[in-house]
Amino acid sequence: MAIFYNVIAFLGGLAMFLYGMRVMGDGLKSSSGTAMRDALAKVTNRPFMGFLLGMLVACIIQSSTATIVITVGLVGAGFLTFHQSVGIVLGANVGTAITAQIIRLMDVSSGMDSPLYFFKADNLAPLALIIGIVLIMFVGTTKSRNAGSIACGFGILFMGLIYMSNVVSQFGESLSGLLTAFANNYPLGFLAGVLVTCVVQSSSAVIGIIQSIASSIGVTFNSVFAVIIGVNIGDCLTTYLVSRIGAKPNQRRTAMVHVIYNIFAAVLVILLVFIGRTSGLISDSIWTMPLNSGGVANIHGLFRLIPAIVLLPLTRVFENIALTIIKDEPVEAEDRSAIAALDALDERLVASPAIALAQVERVVLEMSEIAAHNFDACVHQIYDFDPKRDQRIQERERLLDSMTDAANKYIVSISPHVSNDRDTRQQNALLKALICYERIGDLAVNITEESAAMRDTGKQFSANAMAELRIAFDAIYEILNMTTTAYRTKNYQLAAQVEPLEEVIDDLIEDMNARHVYRMVNQLCDAVNGIYYQAILTNIEHISDKCSDIAVYILEGSNKDIFGNEHSYVHDLHHSNDADYMASYQRNYDKYFNALGKVSITDAIEPPDVASPEEKHADASNEKADKKDRSFRKKTLR
Repeated sequence: MAIFYNVIAFLGGLAMFLYGMRVMGDGLKSSSGTAMRDALAKVTNRPFMGFLLGMLVACIIQSSTATIVITVGLVGAGFLTFHQSVGIVLGANVGTAITAQIIRLMDVSSGMDSPLYFFKADNLAPLALIIGIVLIMFVGTTKSRNAGSIACGFGILFMGLIYMSNVVSQFGESLSGLLTAFANNYPLGFLAGVLVTCVVQSSSAVIGIIQSIASSIGVTFNSVFAVIIGVNIGDCLTTYLVSRIGAKPNQRRTAMVHVIYNIFAAVLVILLVFIGRTSGLISDSIWTMPLNSGGVANIHGLFRLIPAIVLLPLTRVFENIALTIIKDEPVEAEDRSAIAALDALDERLVASPAIALAQVERVVLEMSEIAAHNFDACVHQIYDFDPKRDQRIQERERLLDSMTDAANKYIVSISPHVSNDRDTRQQNALLKALICYERIGDLAVNITEESAAMRDTGKQFSANAMAELRIAFDAIYEILNMTTTAYRTKNYQLAAQVEPLEEVIDDLIEDMNARHVYRMVNQLCDAVNGIYYQAILTNIEHISDKCSDIAVYILEGSNKDIFGNEHSYVHDLHHSNDADYMASYQRNYDKYFNALGKVSITDAIEPPDVASPEEKHADASNEKADKKDRSFRKKTLR
């Protein structure tokens, strides 16, 4: 039974480790990490600088495994690319050996006198958790909560490592015996090093075991060199197995580079030892030289440092091998065009703003299609729920986020080369449009989450409410299609039709809210259902608002006076009696309010009389114009 409980404890530690990695990654994604992402990119775009960064981090936190796991998390969060992570991985291998040397020289393990004692994992973990929970519970701002999530994830990750190490430490004598049993049988000694390190989850811990053996019964160079090589391989295999669970292809490639590099490093060390032995550079006295604790640490350090120096120029080779081994996941057909558009954001084009901005517009058009698809999927989830569809909705949302980040960064890189007013206006319009489409995608996800939350409570909308929602959804289908078509074709006449439809949708939502309040007041509808219903209506209205914003940005192409004066333009439009505007409003009003009028509030009660379209437009124009003014003013200030 003891073995069973140890296995459970070990798996619990692994669960904490994986959960901490997930929490830290989610916190990084949610944080305003543009500055951090840019800083990391500046360092890691050069392999040597990435190597130094990895070495420094591993030296500070005393674990190459934790350093590489954090790197894998950064890749998953989008803060690092696979290419940028390779140098860090190579540096982490050396950093953990340097830390062991510093610890030995300063005798950190003997007490708390050394300043490096502060950086031990079992001190950092609770400190990170304390900082994280203070930021989340007592500061309360969005940035502090994101920073707190990162800190808590970091602490949970380390607590998982510590927990696993405590479990395997109970088998210290058995592991020590295994490491020395095959000391003079090089292949079996190598395998013993691999096996023990896989179990212990830490190369530093295993080297510590060897050092304790060296101090007590003594070891020689020829009896432990193969074991130390095996320790290095076992360390990377463990990291790979842990890091690849639930990971994306680029994350798995980062972990795979660690394995590939260590295999190359092991082969190189074996070749150097063989050449040194056959050529006489490694004499019999060196071969059989007794090693104390410091000698073991020196050998381990050399086996880490020499391959890193020799193999650092081959980082591109390791990347290509990892890319060959780990293929990209199959891409959905609808995503291929979007990925191709992202690939077209070539930094070499930024010196030609007209060409570069055309590539950004291609991305925005793809975003418009993806956002529309996600809205359609969210509607289907309400009327025909499919658990598999939820996953696809989240995939589209992540793609929209990555496209927004990439296009936004690309637009900024074009700025120094923009020299005429036309390109400036197009640059601003593209920036605003991509933010609007990204927001439409968010709002679609919000609708999905509201319907999922209601479904989890075991509740559902009445047939009347579902019929009313269908009318509102149909209006959003129309305004999304109208907006995207106008954007793609630069059809200014079609763009001008968006605003009157948006005003009708506002009136429609207002009426639907009033009908639902009537049902709740008269106890014809559950109040909890009413909360979800109104939340969905709010998101629907916001989608139409974003379509209105995009239409105004389109119209700037035909009317330069709108640029920078969007709120004034909408204000004047709502206060005008423009015949085309009123005709379009009337046509859309008749279409959707006639459909709504056919849906009774209940099966037994007819809906109340509603005001005529002329009365609604007149009564609401001032209020709506003021709301639009505030909305556009906020956007302009941002």
